[in-house]
Amino acid sequence: MPWTEILTACALVLIIEGLLPFAAPGRYRQMVAEIVRLSDNHLRATGLGIIVIGLILLFFVRS
Repeated sequence: MPWTEILTACALVLIIEGLLPFAAPGRYRQMVAEIVRLSDNHLRATGLGIIVIGLILLFFVRS
């Protein structure tokens, strides 16, 4: 049972990650070029913020 949930979550991540390059490849290319120019600390802070938002959302959805 837990593997089903883990694989479902991974599948949803792949679907969501693929939406932008599929729908707007030019804008996606511009976004990636901007990300390359960011410092490591800025990327880490952004990643941490996304993780915190995801954990909060997961907490509310699962409770």
